[in-house]
Amino acid sequence: MQVTLPPELELIVSRQLTSGKYQNAIEVIRTAIELLDKQEDIYQGKLGELQQAASIGWEASQRGEVVDGNIAMEQIRSNLKSRYSK
Repeated sequence: MQVTLPPELELIVSRQLTSGKYQNAIEVIRTAIELLDKQEDIYQGKLGELQQAASIGWEASQRGEVVDGNIAMEQIRSNLKSRYSK
């Protein structure tokens, strides 16, 4: 497979080569593709977790296990304050 990069991507590859971290353009592109693949794996994992949590929440709401929205928001605010005030 041959790929032609647009000038803005060629510039990024050139900057990375100039930094001395990579020996050639193939290493830069390989690293970028590997990072993209890892990012996609993380995204898919988070999406699956979110879908599972939404399903659990939906089932709980169908059983009548709900919390008033104002109370829930106050709990979230309280948790955030305690987490970031340390």
